[in-house]
This record gives sequence, C-alpha cells and structure tokens, in this order.
Amino acid sequence: MTGIGVVCALGVGRQEVWANALAGTPGGGPIRAFDTGGFDVTMACEATSFDAERFVDRRVARRADRATLFALAAAHMAAEDADFRVEGDGHEVGSVFATGTGGNTVRDENHRTMLERSPDRISPFAIPHSMGNVPAAQIAMDMGIRGPVFAPVTACAAGTDAIGTAAAVIRRGDADVIVAGGTDAMVTPFWLAAFTALRVLSHRNEDPAHAARPFDAHRDGFLIGEGSAALILEDADRARARGATIICELAGYGSSADAHHITDPDPTGRSQARAMRWAIREAGIEPSEIDYVNAHGGASQPGDPSEITAIRLALGDDVAARTAVSATKSMHGHCMGATGAIEGALTAMAVQAGRVPPTISLTEVDPECEGVDHVRDAARDVPLRAALSTNNGLGGHNAAVVFRAWEDA
Repeated sequence: MTGIGVVCALGVGRQEVWANALAGTPGGGPIRAFDTGGFDVTMACEATSFDAERFVDRRVARRADRATLFALAAAHMAAEDADFRVEGDGHEVGSVFATGTGGNTVRDENHRTMLERSPDRISPFAIPHSMGNVPAAQIAMDMGIRGPVFAPVTACAAGTDAIGTAAAVIRRGDADVIVAGGTDAMVTPFWLAAFTALRVLSHRNEDPAHAARPFDAHRDGFLIGEGSAALILEDADRARARGATIICELAGYGSSADAHHITDPDPTGRSQARAMRWAIREAGIEPSEIDYVNAHGGASQPGDPSEITAIRLALGDDVAARTAVSATKSMHGHCMGATGAIEGALTAMAVQAGRVPPTISLTEVDPECEGVDHVRDAARDVPLRAALSTNNGLGGHNAAVVFRAWEDA
C-alpha cells in the first residue's frame, strides 16, 4: 500500500482523519442534509466538511451522486499521497471500488421528481449516475485506467472485499496497480426511515456524539455514516522501483458466508472466524502475530457478541485476551459499502504509526463482549507486527484483511 485517501465524518484527507481518530473525535451530530421532522432518529455521521468542487469541476459536482463524488475525492487524494499517476495506455492499472447501495441521492431525487411532477421530467443522467458500478467507472475515466474495473456489492463487507480482491488481481498478474476502496452516501430520508424500521439505529438523539457504543452493555444501535476511502495497492517490485513510500503490506484476505439469516449474524461466530483465519493463513503468519483488530463493531445486540466470539475462535482465547481491539464506527459511523475501506485505511495507518485508535463511548463492556483487550476512550501506542480489519454484511457476508508492517528486504 502506497497511498491513502479518506472522506468521512472525521474529516477530509488522510492526516485530518487520522488525527481525529487518534483523538477520539465523535462524528455524530444532528442531520443537516434534510429536514428530519417526523423521523424517530434525527442524527447521523455526516461528512459536513466535504466540498466536491475541491476535486471535480462544478458540472460534475452538480450531476454526480454524492457517493461518486466521495469516491473521486478519495481516489484523487490517494494518488497524490502515493505520488502516483497513470502513465501510458493505463492497461496495467485497475480499480476495484465497492458500494453497498449505489447512487442514492440521484435515485431519490429522480424518484421524487417522477412522483411530484411527471415521469418525463426524470433526468437522462438518472441511470448513469445511480448504478452501483459508477464510482469505479468514474475513477477509471477520471484517471485513465483501462485495466480490470469492477464493483463488489456485499453490503457492509463490500469495502473489505474490494481491498482483498484488488490484491488478488495484482497477485495473479492482471494489473500492477489497483485503486481499491469503497463508497456510500446513505444519509437520505429513505435510508434513515428504512434502517429505523429495521430497528438497528441508535435512538439517543439527545446525545449524538456518544450514541454509537460498540460492545457497550447499553448499546442500542449504530449511526448511519457516509464517505469513502481509496487505497493505492501496487506490486512491491514496482513500488520499490519508483521509490514509493510503502505504508504497509496487504498480506492476507479471507471471506465467508454465514448461510444463516438475512440480517442477524450466526451467533456461533464460526463463519466470521473462518474468514479471519483464512486471511491470517494467506498472510503466512500465526494468530499470535496479530497485535490489533479493527472490529466491525456495529453496536447491535446480536452482532457484537458474535463478533467477539469469532475473534476468540480465530485467534484462540489466550491470544485474543491480549490483543488490542477497537471499533472506529463509534466515531465515523456505519458507512456501509465504504466501511471496510475506511476501517482498512485506519488499520493500515495504525500499523505504520504503531498507534491504535480507540472505541469511544464504551463505558461498560457487555459481559458477552469480554475476552479481548478493548482499547477504550484514548489511543494506545502498540508496536504492530500485523493487524486484522474485519467486516460483516447483511446477508451473512464476512470479510477480513491482514495488514503487516513493511520490512523491505
């Protein structure tokens, strides 16, 4: 990994997001994007400081969906961070960029236009700007990428799947460089109402900054987040040859399915653990070498205990008890298809810096979530040999990636 770009409730850009993550800065607040009158939940983790016109021209900023604009911004910042640009015909460069839901703002605006005005008033750009593959495609068009370009759609595991799949594309020789990541913009009336109906959102409207409480005994759900993260992944020999600063190594990837329930995870944690073990196995390391886990930490009643169970199964109880674990969703919210990418970026930065961001608002650990070393409230200095980032999605999708500290031979 040679470059990182991030947009989320913690800020815009690698340095700002990382500083706020280490500081335990809460990203939750009252929703600004629309009037929440009549909604039971009125808060989210919005990327309020994002200005699309910093990264794209005004015409694109007006037409493109917010998720695509996040993705373009993240890709631009990652390329700048890596001092990378596509050269030649672009056939050796790819983009694997995930989304959970595609272009929600464009889709919602045009659906409203159809209902309130007339079907013939829908924009001709409604379909091109709302499809799930558009962020990946727009990155390719913006950067001149002509290698493999596609978009994993595995709900909340999609960003992690994109990172792992991108590495596989490079390893099999189909590309030398991949712009990998995920994006979503789901702070919209439909998604707020839909997630409220699903009963997975926190209702602590009076205290949005501390509403998301992964692993806490009094948790009551997550906050919807939005944003994107892009990672520049490249063949190690190529990175060395061009003198790139290497952040860390993406060493392993694993995925699995619960085949259990459309919303609830398998309470045994076995399938989640399998994805983690496969990632560790591909990395060629022992579970005892995992010094940090960036957990999914969705703050759901069934999800958090099953994830801790899975971590203990994957690492073994003795190793898990001394392994630092945190859930950064407590700060940036649940960003759906972008979640795995944002958390992957934060995990990679933790490996490079030897510092672990905390789980904030974790005041009383649920007895069912014990058995790991929770990093609470404040960042911690931890020399990291390797770290695991894991995510689970609706439908029973599980994905995990291992980042290892870079040691040039």
